[in-house]
Amino acid sequence: MAIFAKVVDLNGFTAAARALKVPKAGISRAIAELEAELGLSLMTRTTRRLTLTPAGEQLLPQCRAILETTEQVRQRAAVLSTQHDGALRVLADATYGRVLLAPLVPRFLERYPQIPLEVELGEIGSAATAARYDLVLRADALSDAPPPVEGGLGGGTAQPIVRVLGAPPAILCATPAYLQKEGTPAAPEDLDRHGLLTPESPTGPLFMLRLSQGARRAELTVRPKLAVNDPALLHSATAAGLGIGLLPEFLCRAGLAAQKLRRVLPDWELPPQAPLRAEYPADLAEDARVRAFVDFLAANVVPALAGRPTG
Repeated sequence: MAIFAKVVDLNGFTAAARALKVPKAGISRAIAELEAELGLSLMTRTTRRLTLTPAGEQLLPQCRAILETTEQVRQRAAVLSTQHDGALRVLADATYGRVLLAPLVPRFLERYPQIPLEVELGEIGSAATAARYDLVLRADALSDAPPPVEGGLGGGTAQPIVRVLGAPPAILCATPAYLQKEGTPAAPEDLDRHGLLTPESPTGPLFMLRLSQGARRAELTVRPKLAVNDPALLHSATAAGLGIGLLPEFLCRAGLAAQKLRRVLPDWELPPQAPLRAEYPADLAEDARVRAFVDFLAANVVPALAGRPTG
């Protein structure tokens, strides 16, 4: 019945044989056996075309459903043949892991109770460290190496697969006490008079601060009071009143809501922070555990980064 549907959809025995990777004689034999079993003629064919009989037209929808089911079974079997056993081992950047990943893990386990997780939060470190895990969630700046792309199977020295999950919006903020003491900047150029707490600059001790307000643009080259590649440390320094911090917005929500932090230049926008991305070996591209976890993160991390409810 599936072969009958394939012959009709491809309009020919030869095309069906090629698609199913069987001899053309096997296709002809299957159709003949089906007609004999049903006691019905399903089609007539000439050298140029196939024509369904009335019985063939009535039975075709059910046969197509059978064809679709068999193809789904084959696809699922292909996934299962490459699926790795055991818990999915995940290493996540500590800051993003605590704030973004931690609330999502229980929901993932509720939805996929058959996929156990082993999650570690900490420094990603070297490639050798990352290689001990099935999947790594990181937000450091992308290297200058050619970007890996999704798809394909590989192993050994093959580039990992990278999926960008979202880039967190950035804001400037400080404590009310700091702003009361040092003054609140009214324009970007006022930032020069303040202690700035920023991520590390890849080009040296100076940091390029870019702001926009509609069509207006402002660029300042500043020497930060503190430059560090750990957003959590920047947040702690900002919350301690040491200066104006350039931070991922999601880290500041609680402080802003409790009025322990205040936005600085709220009418100006900053470029987003380095994107959060999932990386995993190419030979796990079709692993059902990895795909389920990454798809779940992709559906839920973007709303979390943007401050919208997830679900």
